[in-house]
Amino acid sequence: MKASRDITALIEIMAALRTPDSGCPWDLEQSFATIAPYTIEEAYEVADAIARGDVDGLREELGDLLLQVAFHARMAQEAGLFDFGDVTFGITEKLLRRHPHVFGEARGLPPEAVRELWERIKAEEKAEREPGEGALAGVPLALPALTRALKLQAKAGQVGFDWNDPTAVLAKIREEADEIEAEVARGRRAEAGQELGDLLFAVVNLARHLDIDPEAALRAANIKFERRFAAIESGLSARGKSPSESTLAEMDALWNEAKAAELGPPTVRPESL
Repeated sequence: MKASRDITALIEIMAALRTPDSGCPWDLEQSFATIAPYTIEEAYEVADAIARGDVDGLREELGDLLLQVAFHARMAQEAGLFDFGDVTFGITEKLLRRHPHVFGEARGLPPEAVRELWERIKAEEKAEREPGEGALAGVPLALPALTRALKLQAKAGQVGFDWNDPTAVLAKIREEADEIEAEVARGRRAEAGQELGDLLFAVVNLARHLDIDPEAALRAANIKFERRFAAIESGLSARGKSPSESTLAEMDALWNEAKAAELGPPTVRPESL
């Protein structure tokens, strides 16, 4: 076999890897359940390459993610469930069905009408697939907690269970913070943990009302924290010290210096000149 731009080559390689006796022992012993964590990991690595602006890395990670699709499809084919062609047919059929404004008779719709049409088609699909299910049905348990909270809230909002503006959500966040403080003061850690979950859920809701992806926002905050902590380590190293040899006050001062350097000099308003 040779490397190829043809998707058929990937399917054939995957089949060879899963062929008893002549295939790869590790690949042969895998199942949907054992491969699922790798599928999730590859999706995150795609997102990571995008966040870092690594185009070559993105190309490679997309290939790794595509391999996961081929792997699952091959295992399904062996079990007589479906094959890669069925996966391809299913997604192309769905795209055609959900885009009548491109491929059908609903051309020329404005963006908001397109969104409403998309949601209506999805709701109709859900009603056919899951008759009698509740409004929150269909949100996978395996999703990251922030993403799942966002989807649950969006579904509840579609049936009218929602706040009208972000300020109401901010009030809820303050309420949840006060409840955590009260439980901590009582020394009730378990109850404080429950209230902490409520606070995180409310923060996700605020992100949704501000049209911000909470997963992306937290990822950016992580990167910012890493960058500023690296500045602390660099500053301490210049003094011949490590974080473990320094006081919190020293590290906090270096943190503030790093933060100020990132923000730049304050903007001078014309009226102050």
